Amino acid sequence: MSDTPRVLFWRHGRTAWNVENRFQGQTDIDLDPIGHAQARRAGELLASMNPDVIVASDLRRAADTAGYLSRASGVRVEYDKGLRERFGGSWQGLTGVELSERWPAEHARMDIPDGEDIAEVGDRMHAAVERGLGKTPPGGLLVVVSHGAALRVGIARMLGISDEQREVLGPISNCCWSVIQRRRDHWRLMEHNAASLPEPVVLSDDA
Repeated sequence: MSDTPRVLFWRHGRTAWNVENRFQGQTDIDLDPIGHAQARRAGELLASMNPDVIVASDLRRAADTAGYLSRASGVRVEYDKGLRERFGGSWQGLTGVELSERWPAEHARMDIPDGEDIAEVGDRMHAAVERGLGKTPPGGLLVVVSHGAALRVGIARMLGISDEQREVLGPISNCCWSVIQRRRDHWRLMEHNAASLPEPVVLSDDA
């Protein structure tokens, strides 16, 4: 068995604001009925991967999503505020159309005038993942349950991609996940925006 750790980044299930395309940020929105069904299904799938540690944002939509995996796997959830979504300031609660009308240039760049800087999101996400890894045994699986924008910048940081280039990673859909694995002295992206169990990957691909 490999002693190489893996990190699975899991986005929360659907909310009513996701359907309405409203900027959620750190507004504490509940999962909708479909979101609960998504989390239940995905939690049962991911439990078969035998997670060792589950850490989640304390916002309800992520915490409740993580709860389904916890119940299916028997692993308790630890909550970390460092995994919260990017704070959106005055954008929170507005739709994409409203944002484009009021802040056309800023919205195109996702530059929130009174919101949290992306570098700060990357710093806290990276720190939270490292805290989780510190509790994960050799060869173990850490599951990080968080939010779309925060996950993308967090994954980019782990892979050594600059914050400005984070969009080379496509978005993560509700209740989908991405997997990275340590390879010597760096991390590699093994799965992205998956909704089914990861396929086995042969790591000896240098030949």
